[in-house]
Amino acid sequence: MNRSGHAEDWREMRENVRHTVGYERIVSLFDPGSFNEIDALARSGEGPAEAVAGYGTIGGRPACAFSQNGGVAGGAMSKAQASKIKKAYRLALKSGIPLVGIFDSAGVRLKEGADVLDSFGEILLNANRLSGVVPQISLVLGPCTGTSAMAAAGADLVVMSGKGELTVSTAGDDGSPAQAEKLGVCHVAAEDEAKAVGIVRELISLLPSNNLAASPLAEAVPPARSPASGSSPREVVGSVADAGTFLELGAKFGSGAVAGFARVGGTAAGLVCLTGEIDADSCSKSARFVRFCDSFSVPVVTFVDAGKFSTLREASKLSSAYSEATTAKVTVVTGSACGPVYLAAVGRGANSDYTFAWPDAVVSALQPETAAVFLWNDRLKGSADPVGDRRKLIEEYQTTEAGAATAAAGGLIEDIVEPEHTRDKIIACLDMLSGKRVSTLPKKHADIQL
Repeated sequence: MNRSGHAEDWREMRENVRHTVGYERIVSLFDPGSFNEIDALARSGEGPAEAVAGYGTIGGRPACAFSQNGGVAGGAMSKAQASKIKKAYRLALKSGIPLVGIFDSAGVRLKEGADVLDSFGEILLNANRLSGVVPQISLVLGPCTGTSAMAAAGADLVVMSGKGELTVSTAGDDGSPAQAEKLGVCHVAAEDEAKAVGIVRELISLLPSNNLAASPLAEAVPPARSPASGSSPREVVGSVADAGTFLELGAKFGSGAVAGFARVGGTAAGLVCLTGEIDADSCSKSARFVRFCDSFSVPVVTFVDAGKFSTLREASKLSSAYSEATTAKVTVVTGSACGPVYLAAVGRGANSDYTFAWPDAVVSALQPETAAVFLWNDRLKGSADPVGDRRKLIEEYQTTEAGAATAAAGGLIEDIVEPEHTRDKIIACLDMLSGKRVSTLPKKHADIQL
């Protein structure tokens, strides 16, 4: 009788949990029928633990996930919840599969005091150990403040729904999706939960399972149009990536850079466009993106049409990210790449595997404005119109000494390609570099500007 009663108790508890929002969310993330729960009957006090955790497949690929369960005690953090989350981290590490964390918590169980702080510390430690080993994605669907926000923001990628709230302030200040996007904390903000879940599934389909796995391949889908001179950064990306596959990250952070994942000829790759004046936020966004791609050997294709950097510190950060990255790197100069921009993102300092330019590109190790006046200053002597003649001198230098043909002749770039052939050239480069192997010096890591 007692044994039967206990059986009914656990069946009822599990059934109750399966009707909560946390369980429904995690099930919606995985392929139908593939979710397997871990620690399904773990208890926190007199009730079930405030999180659901487990594994399954997403688009046919194995993955782990945990979901803070707002339907149980508001998802408040407890020792029991932390234990389930840590098991998800350990399973992802042992199995070499991506980890998705769904955040929605009203705070912590204050009665557990110091134990909860210790549990938070272990979660942060596990997250950092996992960094660079398997992709980590945070899906913020409700309140995520204080220490929870630190754990969520520490993931490789952060996706938020319209009801998400992400801030280190326990009062919830500046935690809206719009604010998080502006600060560069949120990579993609979706209107609702269903779209946010869909974005996470899309990201999983584009990323390797771990740092030793190959990028997933898919059938190539040609874009609707070819690149053309004068195209905007997003137009260039859209005309090179397979149709409908480009997923932009951080669209509202760093206007001088466009970054995101796409497939190019069926190969998953990271695409970066550097344009105009590259400000501090654009440098930070691009540097982190390149470092993430490098962690998982995702090829990086960079399009450059930028005049200058606005800040030395972040320019150094971007330069270090490109130099240190050993993943396959292809660079396309679509407009201007001179001086520090050339050195940081195009030239030998960037360690690009293959660099080519469009016919009307301007490529120079020195800014044309500086080089023309410095090298040809004698031609301005006695000029009746020094301002106008100086402008003409710079234009002449750009056309002759800093033109794509001169850059190719001097070995600054490998080739000149018509805009409409850009996609074909990139596909050929990525195919050639698919087996790239690089040995590096024995060290823990480089000391870059942060």
